Amino acid sequence: GCAMAGSGAAGAEALCGAGAGAGGPARPGRPPTAPACPHGPALLFVKTSQGEEEGRRFYACSACRDRKDCNFFQWEDEKVSETRLAAREEYNRSHQPSRTHRQNVERYKNFILLPLAKRRFCQECQQLLLPDEWGKHSNHQLLCDISTAQLQSPSQLLYPLENKKTNAQYLFADRSCQFLLDLITDLGFTRVLSVGTPRLHEMIQSKASKEEDYRVRSLLLDIDFRYSQFYTEDEFCHYNMFNHYFFAGEAAHETCRKFLRQEDGERVIMVTDPPFGGLVEALASSFKRLMAMWKDTEEGDPVSQEMPMFWIFPYFFESRILEFFPSFSMMDYQVDYDNHALYKHGKTGRRQSPVRIFTNLTPRMIVLPVEEGYRFCAICQRYVSSGNQHCEICNSCTSKDGRRWKHCFLCKKCVKPSWSHCNNCNCCAVPTHACEKAAAGCFVCGQAGHKRSTCPSLSCS
Repeated sequence: GCAMAGSGAAGAEALCGAGAGAGGPARPGRPPTAPACPHGPALLFVKTSQGEEEGRRFYACSACRDRKDCNFFQWEDEKVSETRLAAREEYNRSHQPSRTHRQNVERYKNFILLPLAKRRFCQECQQLLLPDEWGKHSNHQLLCDISTAQLQSPSQLLYPLENKKTNAQYLFADRSCQFLLDLITDLGFTRVLSVGTPRLHEMIQSKASKEEDYRVRSLLLDIDFRYSQFYTEDEFCHYNMFNHYFFAGEAAHETCRKFLRQEDGERVIMVTDPPFGGLVEALASSFKRLMAMWKDTEEGDPVSQEMPMFWIFPYFFESRILEFFPSFSMMDYQVDYDNHALYKHGKTGRRQSPVRIFTNLTPRMIVLPVEEGYRFCAICQRYVSSGNQHCEICNSCTSKDGRRWKHCFLCKKCVKPSWSHCNNCNCCAVPTHACEKAAAGCFVCGQAGHKRSTCPSLSCS
C-alpha cells in the first residue's frame, strides 16, 4: 500500500504507470496515453478491496488528493466520446491562468517603475495591481506602498496555500533556510534547482541582487503560478512535481535543461520540499526524470552518477525513499517551518519537527551546527543529534527523532524509548496499541497488521 496523493478515494493505490499490475507500479512515470486534467496528465490508480486479487484501475488528478479541488476521474478501460474529449480540452483550457508568464513579467516591469505610493497588491486576487486596475478592486483588501524588499520576498506577500491535500505550502523558517543555503555554498554548489522551495529561491535571488560577486543562482519549479508575477521565465517554471509536467511546454523544459547544463565547472544541486501527503513513487518518478535531464547535459563526466540532491521529507518515509533511491541517506538535521504549528525545532517529544534531509551526498560532508545540538559520530562518519547515541549492537546511531532509542534483542533493532515488545504482535509497539492483525497492508509503511491511522511510523510518542 502507499499514501495517497492523486485521488480522494480511500482504498486506492497509485500505479503511476501504464500496464502496471494491481500489486504496485510496473513502470514509474505516467502512462504515455494518460488523459489530462487542468494539472497536466493524470496518474493511474487501482481501487483495492480486501480479499480482491485485482482492483479496477482509474485515472485521477496527479496533484489534488481531494476531489473538491479537482474532480477528474476516468476508468482506465472507459471509452470517452469525441464530444466529451473536446469538452474536457475546453475545460482544461478555461482553468489555466488568465495571463501568461510573459504577460506577468511585462506587468512587473511596469509595476517597479511606479512610485511607492502607487504600488498596490490585491490580497483577495493575490496579484500586483497597475493604477488603471484599481477601480476593479476597489472593494477588495489591498496592501499599499509595496516596497522592493516585499517584492523580493513574494512568499511572505502571498497567502500560503494551506490546503494540506493539494498544496501544503509550508515555508521554511529562516533558521532552516539560512542553514540550507550556507550548506549549499560551503559544499561548492553555484546552481540550485529549487523544486517547491520558494523561500530558498527568494533568499538566493535577494542575495544575488545585493551582492555583486554572489555566484549562486536558482531556478524555481513550482505549481503555484502566482510566482510568475515576480520572476522572469529564466527564474521560474510553472511545474507539477507529481507528474513531471511543465505547464509552458517545451520552452520551459528547455529553460530547465539549460539551467542544468554545467558550464565552467558550475555545480548543480536539486533541493525539493514536496507536500508531505505526496505519493512517494510519483515524486520519485519525477525526480528521476529531472536527474535524467541533468545527466543528458553532462559532458561525459564518469564520476557524476546522480545529480546531487536534498529531498526534504518526514523521517517516517525513510524506507519508501530508499526503495526508489538506494544511494540516499537521512541526515539528523530537523527542518522547521514558519507556518506549521507542529514542525518547529527545539520543542520536545511529539512537537519536534519530524522533517529531515535525505541526500545522495556523502553523509560526512553534511556538517550540522554544533550550537544547535548536533555532534559528529566518528564511527558512523556523520553528524547526529546529540541525543542520538551510538548502539554497539546495531553499530550505528539509530535514533530517528532526536531522542535516545533503546535496543530490543527480540526485534534485533533499536526502537523508540516509549515502545515495548508485544508478544502477540511479535514486535515492539506503543503499549496502548491494538493487537488485532488487520488483513490489509498499511498505506504509510506497507506493513500488514495495522491501518494507516494507527501506523507506528506516524506516532512520535
